[in-house]
Parts: sequence; C-alpha cells; structure tokens
Amino acid sequence: MRQASIFRDPLQPGVIPWALQMRAISRDEPGRAVKSLTGAILACGGWVLSRSASDTGLIDILFEFERRSCLEIYSILIAAGLELSQAAHIRFTELCQCTRMVRKECRDEIVSIDLEVQTSPIEVADGESEGHGRLPPH
Repeated sequence: MRQASIFRDPLQPGVIPWALQMRAISRDEPGRAVKSLTGAILACGGWVLSRSASDTGLIDILFEFERRSCLEIYSILIAAGLELSQAAHIRFTELCQCTRMVRKECRDEIVSIDLEVQTSPIEVADGESEGHGRLPPH
C-alpha cells in the first residue's frame, strides 16, 4: 500500500486514508485492457500515475481520483470488463457508502488504488506467448 502526505488525519498524519490495493481479472489481451482501463479512468476525472504489463499478462495500474467520483470509477471498472475480486468489491462498497455518509469536505479527499489485473497473454501461431512489455501511449 502506498502512503503519501496530502491530507492531514489527526490519527495518522501524512497518510492517505483510502490507499487501496485491488485485484481483478480480465478476458481482454493486455494491451487492449490497459488502453480501455486508462481511458475509462481518465474519462471519470481520475489520474493514471503509472501502468505496466508483463509478458505473463499481468497488468499493474496505479491511479487516483477524488472520493466524490468513487461510484463512477467503480462502475467504469466493471463496464470495462474487469472481474474484481471479492475483497475489491467489499472495499469499493465501503468507500462508496462511507463517502455518501460523510461530511461534504471529505469528498475532495484523494483515493489511491493500486490495481493488479491478470489477463491472458496473446498466443502466437506456434503456441508461445507473445510479450507485451510496451504499453500504448496515453
């Protein structure tokens, strides 16, 4: 979990209260999944801080957004074809419920998500996996 000093919390100064690690799977090939997820996050007002893909089809995307957009972000991840883990669904539900119930000034807080997505690497004609270390441009 990544910590940053953006907001002041009297109990834990210098820690983002909503810094989450999540896992998911996708049936898309890695390059397409990265492109669609990046576009979806940006379209909802989020910021993609880093993204990477391995030869085995594992994608890692670190992104942030304002709490007020949590429901939209949750929805676009599902609409983009991600199958979130049970723990990821629970954490997003907590985030959305808590955001709805808290005072308005908390809605400007930043949520940081480190999302790990397992995809299926593309198979080439001879049955070997093709590497996908390069990502499409933003």
